[in-house]
Amino acid sequence: MTPRLDLVGLVTADMPRSLAFYRLLGLDIPAEADTEPHVEVTLPGGLRLAWDTVDTIRSFDPGWTPPTGGHASSLAFLCDSPAEVDSVTASLEAAGTTVHHQPWDAFWGQRYATVLDPDGNPVDLFAPLG
Repeated sequence: MTPRLDLVGLVTADMPRSLAFYRLLGLDIPAEADTEPHVEVTLPGGLRLAWDTVDTIRSFDPGWTPPTGGHASSLAFLCDSPAEVDSVTASLEAAGTTVHHQPWDAFWGQRYATVLDPDGNPVDLFAPLG
């Protein structure tokens, strides 16, 4: 068997706040998940996205500390159009999200923006340019 990517996990200090952010990006996460220590959703195509509270991680790794030195990866959400990149970024900003990089036309042919989720993880929004 060849290993395949099946799950991307995020650690959160505030589960309800983190899930609210990802709901704004269109993820179907039930409201009752806000009180859970571990949450998973299956995305179109079968990849799973999961959240664990800091306490959950420390329950099996007592010495766990948040990574330092920046983030090595980000999640990227495909939007339907360059205009949607702009409107989703504006909606997230209006909801209190930190915009790390306002939308711009990237040299690789995409409208691109980067916002930070409530735990400081970068989340990219992109769409092909016309």
